[in-house]
Amino acid sequence: MAVDGLFNGGDKRSFSTIPECIDAVAADEIQIGVVPLENAIEGTVHLTIDYLIHQVRLPIVAEIVVPIKQHLLVRKDFTGTLEDIEQIHSHSHAIAQCHQYIHKNMPNAGIHFESSTGRAAEVVAASSANIAAIGNHLAAKTYDLNIYEESIHDYANNHTRFAVLSKRTEPISVTLPEEAYKTSLMITLPSDYAGALHQVLSAFAWRKMNLSKIESRPMKTGLGNYFFIIDVNQPYDHVLFPGVQAEMEALGCKVEILGTYPTYHVNPS
Repeated sequence: MAVDGLFNGGDKRSFSTIPECIDAVAADEIQIGVVPLENAIEGTVHLTIDYLIHQVRLPIVAEIVVPIKQHLLVRKDFTGTLEDIEQIHSHSHAIAQCHQYIHKNMPNAGIHFESSTGRAAEVVAASSANIAAIGNHLAAKTYDLNIYEESIHDYANNHTRFAVLSKRTEPISVTLPEEAYKTSLMITLPSDYAGALHQVLSAFAWRKMNLSKIESRPMKTGLGNYFFIIDVNQPYDHVLFPGVQAEMEALGCKVEILGTYPTYHVNPS
């Protein structure tokens, strides 16, 4: 849905996992990769962030926000009730987005995590058991499933941010109007500097640079070692950002630019 909304056609290729998609961009098997970054209900998709930071560093060239509607999907020959469903298959984030619905309506159904909601739909389509998937209308259409019940996610304002990754230097061609611009930074603090995070944030504050997100992630080098992902709501320039970087480096911080990019939204259909 994110790919179709942003590019409106063209050759597409699906991957079973987020790392496989990122690896394909790095290996030049595909020109552009689209991977989930954050869900409004479940928060950051840590696999994406950690893989981009620790394994394969690729620039973020765009961001697209997609409204997410999770439906309960069954085979077309299923004639039972919710109580007859023995298993629920989906991605862990989709399961979490529908936790209250599952708790109230199918408390005894076994939960099976799949690599994606699409893979969950595929599993249900190939099975003869009384099982269901959680996924969107596109998954239902692709695998010829019925939507047993629509919009079963626990909160109405369910959106997911996707990162568009590419090694290409030229701007990508998209079909949606640009809505805003954003710059993402990775900042590593010195381990022995009291008040460093406060001073880092002050470097943005006195320049009146608005931050839309700040999140810590482990460096994976030992307990207590973290880096920060900071999103700034403006494009990278050659005045404010170099000043911020110089100020932070004077504190002993390491600053890396993960991307400066336009943001887009897919309107709900």
